[in-house]
Amino acid sequence: MRTIKDEFIQARKVLDSFLANDDHFISIEKAGKLMAECIQRGNKIIACGNGGSMCDAMHFAEELSGRYRKERRSLAAIAISDPSYITCTANDYGFDAVFSRFIEGLACPGDLLLAISTSGNSANIVNALVAARNKGMKTVCLTGKDGGRAAINCDIEIRAPFSEFSDRTQEIHIKIIHALICYIEQQCC
Repeated sequence: MRTIKDEFIQARKVLDSFLANDDHFISIEKAGKLMAECIQRGNKIIACGNGGSMCDAMHFAEELSGRYRKERRSLAAIAISDPSYITCTANDYGFDAVFSRFIEGLACPGDLLLAISTSGNSANIVNALVAARNKGMKTVCLTGKDGGRAAINCDIEIRAPFSEFSDRTQEIHIKIIHALICYIEQQCC
């Protein structure tokens, strides 16, 4: 039986694995630059994910449109998370279309999509990436495992080290999200 301390030790091992690859930090900086340029042009960042990844997408958007570390103007970011929209769209078009329909209707060329999927294989995430490309948007994807189909459908992929459990992937994702927010805040404010 694993102890509570074992959970922290396992989390540290995954984080150490992530830290050992400098390519991750190059990708995070490239993604941050695309995001900052998007906002500086007057466009917006749209974020999406399922389950805990939706919570991460919401956290990303609220830190930008609200406040992160310093007093500053609101930055244009929104998560696709309205339950009435999601259930309406899922009922009429299927769950695979909930994010892509939002992008079709509300995204503009020059906006950016942040898609979050621990497996990289969520059909609604892959469909959102395709819809974003069709709209003339740049795309950043946070993935895990082997990156899945999302990895080949985005401009910049940032992949957490392989872990048997999605919670370890999500722990890396939230650190990436905070790093991106910090970078955007430094560039835009």
